Amino acid sequence: MWAPAAFVGLAMVVPLAYLVLRSTDATDPVALLISSRVVGFLSTTLRLAGVVTLVSVALGGFLAWLLERSDLPGRRVLSVVVVLPVVVPTYVLALALVSAVGPGGLVASWPWVRGFWGATAVLVAATVPTVVLLGRAELAGTDGSLDDAARALGDSALTRWRRLVIPQLRPALGAGGLLSFLYVLSDFGAVSILGVDTLNRGIYFEYRSLSSDRSSAAVLGVALVALSVAVIALERALRRRGAAQAAPTVPTPYPVTRLGRWRWPASAAVAVFGLATTGGPVAVLTVWASRGVSSADALTEVVDAGRTSLSWSAAAAVFTVAAALPVAILAVRFRSRLSRVIETAAVAGFALPGLVVALALVFMTLRVAPVVYQTWLVVVAAYVVRFLPEALGALRPAVAAVDPAVEDAARALGRGRAAVLATVTLPLVRGGLLAGAALVFLTAMKELPATLLLQPPGSDTLAVRVWTAASEGFYARAALPALALVALSAALLAPLRFGGSRR
Repeated sequence: MWAPAAFVGLAMVVPLAYLVLRSTDATDPVALLISSRVVGFLSTTLRLAGVVTLVSVALGGFLAWLLERSDLPGRRVLSVVVVLPVVVPTYVLALALVSAVGPGGLVASWPWVRGFWGATAVLVAATVPTVVLLGRAELAGTDGSLDDAARALGDSALTRWRRLVIPQLRPALGAGGLLSFLYVLSDFGAVSILGVDTLNRGIYFEYRSLSSDRSSAAVLGVALVALSVAVIALERALRRRGAAQAAPTVPTPYPVTRLGRWRWPASAAVAVFGLATTGGPVAVLTVWASRGVSSADALTEVVDAGRTSLSWSAAAAVFTVAAALPVAILAVRFRSRLSRVIETAAVAGFALPGLVVALALVFMTLRVAPVVYQTWLVVVAAYVVRFLPEALGALRPAVAAVDPAVEDAARALGRGRAAVLATVTLPLVRGGLLAGAALVFLTAMKELPATLLLQPPGSDTLAVRVWTAASEGFYARAALPALALVALSAALLAPLRFGGSRR
């Protein structure tokens, strides 16, 4: 496993290293970074990421508590409704918002929607489900005897929230806040459609500029990566300062909090949030699609784009899982300093926005292998770099669950290492392989910035179709591929189970 795992780890960091090298070709990178335009990009990015993170953490943490600890009516159904926005890409949410209540919208014409607060609303809707899922998982594993003791000591509900619930949620809220912040840093589709000049959008402008020297785009790309790494390092430092609490082997179930007269209003509010972030956008897009489907070529274009999306996403799923498998085996079975370095390199894509990965691959292929520039191979390579951490996250626990004694027994019976891998290990980790492949397939199909920069001419995906039409203000033409993308994502996500503990 050492050779393929080391190759995968090296392949993950080479694009970033080349991007850093290319940024040194810029005439004056320091002057570029401190220019008023770039400082404006950075300021807007940090403000947007900060506001979205704060709102998502507060709202997601409260929703997690409601769904996990209270007697909320319809809790099982609402648990699914709240996380439905994960099937809707941010650029589809932005399209639905601006086509409904933006200038010239179906329902109203609110100019403020196309700007900072419109992007905030879209990105909050996209990031809250992650905080909810993490929060529910954290609350499901805590010990209810702590609450019993607090009640016996006479603590009020507010005191118990301050001394018990918030500390219990803190690890999940920290992880959810980190993911929300990084999500905003890497978002391109929503901020582009809504006209918010973030650093990601500035990179795209620099790359698409008429200037023949695109080194300035590389400088901004490195700055965005440095910002992402700094955020991750800060989150880890804050996490280390927090007190570690050992969970009991068999936690006592938490007592259900009675909401009293607030039960049904709270249930209605949660339902409205879930439907407004999924049902509303789908309804708006359906109206617009009914106006655009009359075009003779509309369905043909969507079918062609859907075929391209499915084929590239399937290739990405296969290649990514194949690349993640040796890294997972090495990380679980052969722990050492070198294996940790390889694993860290393999998950480097977690800190790389899609636009940065695409930019690095553009520079690399033009210099090293121009024959593959703007081919589907480069697109799939970008997907592998971006989404390898997802496949590794699904495979690692699957490999850890396999008893090494089973493989030892097979080798003792005369099977070679390759035969044991094919006939024993792979069947036992099949669940992790399928889960990793499904995650990569789903996220690759929705990926926009990397596809936009790397796609071959004339080979649009559904995501590119949506973004192109929405950017030009053709809402009816953008609605049909957007609905197709949501439908495919929902079909892939349907077998998954959401939720926390069962009572």
